[in-house]
Amino acid sequence: MSDGGYTSRVSPISAGLSCKCPRCGRGALFDGFLSVAESCAACGLDLRKADSADGPAVFVIFILGFLLVPPALLFEAMVEPPLWLHVVIWPPLILGGSLALLRPMKGVMIALQYHHKASDSGTESYD
Repeated sequence: MSDGGYTSRVSPISAGLSCKCPRCGRGALFDGFLSVAESCAACGLDLRKADSADGPAVFVIFILGFLLVPPALLFEAMVEPPLWLHVVIWPPLILGGSLALLRPMKGVMIALQYHHKASDSGTESYD
């Protein structure tokens, strides 16, 4: 794909998971934990238009539900622990998993939007 004379050969999945620029794969995508940088320090890509909305949170909910609900049900069926033990075990796993997955999922969504030239109007791209 060509972007104003710049040829991108970066995989959107690898760039997103590593939280790197979707065009060059070198510059940092985030300025803070979830704040998208204004531009890439390596190639100068303007990232101000990047908006992943609620997509990453939805994927995190589905992934964690798929990974944590079966063990929780199995644990309940086999051990029959008191309710307080469920409260001690599962919320920290859910919170930790959410925090661990949210940033890479947001990176993947932004990289895929860039790769497929997606925008709100369908006419603009990042460049």
